[in-house]
Amino acid sequence: MPNHSPSPHTRRTSKGPALLAVALLVAGSLLAQSRLGRGGRWGTESYIPPNARTARDVPSHSTETPTWTNPPAFVHDTFVFTRLHYTQGWGRGSGWSTDLPDSDLNLSYRLQQMTSVRVDPNGRFLRVSDPDLPGHPFLYIVEAGGLSLDNSEVADLRQYLLNGGFLLLDDFWGDDAWDNAEQVLAQVLPGRRFVELPLDHPLYHGVFSIKAKGQIPNYRLGIQSEFDPAHRTWETEDSTVVHHRAILDDHGRIMVLATHNTDNGDGWEREGENDYFFHNFSEKIAYPLGINIIYYAMTH
Repeated sequence: MPNHSPSPHTRRTSKGPALLAVALLVAGSLLAQSRLGRGGRWGTESYIPPNARTARDVPSHSTETPTWTNPPAFVHDTFVFTRLHYTQGWGRGSGWSTDLPDSDLNLSYRLQQMTSVRVDPNGRFLRVSDPDLPGHPFLYIVEAGGLSLDNSEVADLRQYLLNGGFLLLDDFWGDDAWDNAEQVLAQVLPGRRFVELPLDHPLYHGVFSIKAKGQIPNYRLGIQSEFDPAHRTWETEDSTVVHHRAILDDHGRIMVLATHNTDNGDGWEREGENDYFFHNFSEKIAYPLGINIIYYAMTH
C-alpha cells in the first residue's frame, strides 16, 4: 500500500465547513492492497460499552482497526467522522451502531492516507441533542430504516442542517426502510424533498471520478458473488436498484445524502477479511464514494 504523507500546509477542522480548504494528494491507484491476514470476527455486532464516546472505545468487529497519530499542532484541527446515536424505532437490522467501530475507523484511515486531510484517529458518536454536535459538520446515520427522532431531536437536526451541517444516510434496503427514512426527514426539513443525484453532480468528480452507482452487498453476499457472477448483491427483492438521493438547500448545496439499497459500511468495515470483497467492493466502490462524499461535505 502506498504511504502518502499529508501535506503540512493543509489544515482540517471539525468546527465548521466554511473553515475548510482541501489540498488533495491522490494516488494513481486507490489502494495497493488490503489489510488482510489478521483474522475476522463474524456474528453479532460489537458490544458498545456504556460510557463509550468514540469508535476507538468499541472492540473491533472485524480485523482490528488501524491506528495513526497527527502532529501535535493538528490534534484539535482535524476532520472527525461522527456517527449519530439514535433511538431505534421501526425497522430491521442492528440499529445505530451497525458496523462499529471498523467502518468508521477504516474510512477515516483511508481518508488521511489518500488525501492531505488530517483525520481524527478516534471518531465520535453523538446524539442530536449533544451540545458538541454543531462542531461536527459531517454526520453519519446507518440503518436509516429504523431511524426515529422525537420532536426535540427533529428541531435540533433541522437547525444543524440549515446551519451548514451534512448528513449521510447509509445501509438501508427496500421500500419500507426508504419510506421510514423519508418520513423522518420530511419532519426535519418540511417542504423539501429528496431528488435523485445525477452522475454529473460535482460530488462524483471530487477526489475520484465515479461513473456508476455501484451496489455494495453485505459481506456474506459479496463473497458468495465471487463464485457465482449472477449471485444477487441486494438484500431484498425490492432493493435491486441503488439510489443516491439528496435534499438540497436553497443554493443547491446537499444537506442530506441517502445511499439506499447499498451497504457502504460493510465496504469499509470488512475490507481486511476477503481479497475478492476488498478489490471488488471496498476498493472500487465504497472508498471512492466515501472519500468523495466527505470531500464534498467539507468544501460546500
